[in-house]
Amino acid sequence: MNRKNATLFIVATPIGNLADITLRAVDVLKDVDLILAEDTRRASILLRHWDIRAPVRSFHQHNEAARLPSLLRRLGGGARMALISDAGTPLISDPGYRLVRRAREQGITVTPVPGPSAAIAALSASGQPAARFCFEGFLPATAEARRRRLNSLQDEPRTLVFYESSHRISATLEAMASVFGGQRPATVAREISKRFETFYGGTLAEILTAMAACDHHRKGEFVIILSGATAPRPESRRVEEIMALLSAEMPLKRASRIASQILGANRNECYEAGVKAKRKGRSR
Repeated sequence: MNRKNATLFIVATPIGNLADITLRAVDVLKDVDLILAEDTRRASILLRHWDIRAPVRSFHQHNEAARLPSLLRRLGGGARMALISDAGTPLISDPGYRLVRRAREQGITVTPVPGPSAAIAALSASGQPAARFCFEGFLPATAEARRRRLNSLQDEPRTLVFYESSHRISATLEAMASVFGGQRPATVAREISKRFETFYGGTLAEILTAMAACDHHRKGEFVIILSGATAPRPESRRVEEIMALLSAEMPLKRASRIASQILGANRNECYEAGVKAKRKGRSR
């Protein structure tokens, strides 16, 4: 094999409907020496449908580190490989960035083959502002960590995009309503491009009610599009001001405990405000 021909293709695949694949993606997958798939069983459905017969090897978060050296050696020897995820564009909340980074460091050509992305598809049809947005991917699994992350986004003016699984969607939307308020506009997309594609729109409170009334609302894969903050909350600025003063004199944990008692605010929110205040102080 000629090293000059070595290429790692990052190939976007359908997120549901098997027809949502580009002609170029099919040609590339038929031509490469090896396809790296997050789940070879799921990949086989797509590959059989399009009569793609290139060899397939599993490549996911649990074996990425172990398989990286041998894959780089093959690429260094001139192999042409394609990386695909279970659905959509690889590396977006999926493994693979280490392979891409190392391949580029070794002078190997890395070429994207654009196509479907659940985040972009949901955003385009959500009715939420799309000129500027912030992709947050999956929130932390535990309730406390999830609330901390959401607290840190309370004043974010850009539209927020999240992924969520079926077994956590209700808990996540309830946490969002608690942190951002039930009247925050949002859109929830379920099973995009599949048979039971559904969009829920309105306020967070309205969406929670609508989903609770749907027998199938816990099934499928979800994208949450949340409208950004229209303006920083006055109380949020006050918490940050108090935490900036207190954290200059004492540890953050103690400062957040005192601030929560003074202001009647959530202790975790106070802590996050203190972290933000310290960052601002260091950047000056």
